[in-house]
Amino acid sequence: MSLIINVKNLTKEYNSSKAVVRSLRGVDLTIDEGETVAIVGESGAGKSTLLHILGTLEAPSSGEVIINGINPFENGYKHTGSTNLFKAIRAESKLAKFRNKNIGFVFQFHHLLPEFTAFENVMMPILIRGGKSAELKDRAEDLLYAVGLKERITHKPSELSGGEQQRVAIARAMVLNPTILLADEPSGNLDSKTSDKIHDLLMDLNETRKTTMIIVTHNLNFAKDMKKVITMVDGKIA
Repeated sequence: MSLIINVKNLTKEYNSSKAVVRSLRGVDLTIDEGETVAIVGESGAGKSTLLHILGTLEAPSSGEVIINGINPFENGYKHTGSTNLFKAIRAESKLAKFRNKNIGFVFQFHHLLPEFTAFENVMMPILIRGGKSAELKDRAEDLLYAVGLKERITHKPSELSGGEQQRVAIARAMVLNPTILLADEPSGNLDSKTSDKIHDLLMDLNETRKTTMIIVTHNLNFAKDMKKVITMVDGKIA
């Protein structure tokens, strides 16, 4: 297996009215291609911040993040408050393209568009990228079949159960064939039985599609099924 993520001395600070809040304090991390990784720890330990930086949703304050051999935060994109609006927009556009190509996201709440069907929601990343081919439509349909929604693809979110909605969200995250899937408490809003089904689904997708999966979870039983478990304490890896 080849190295897909390499993080060195990563820090993240937020300025509040009272003090500087240090969310990450020198994190070092390596993840191999196809690996399953659980990030666990108490609330406020820095789990979601780390996940957001790996997903390029936030920029680090310092340190290095290499994903698929690329540092997506180069060229000065550090949220430093630059007044050069054109430069900031261009950097964000470049970052969005990188994110769209390499990374899929699943959050605790599915964030499906209520006016669209399950199939249309899964197609949304394809349409945003500008693709409309029959092959891509087939891929979206195949993924909905793979997550167990063959009979539900024309249903809107209001007509689906919580577990089914999260399955649609997982299919949407996978439709562009990302090399990395990031999930932040993907079953945290579900009952235990449905939660177990979502966990099994994610592990099956890793097995069949070899997608690298990094999952923030409070479910230690789920974490134990992952190849690597990272415990965070006070912004550091314990």
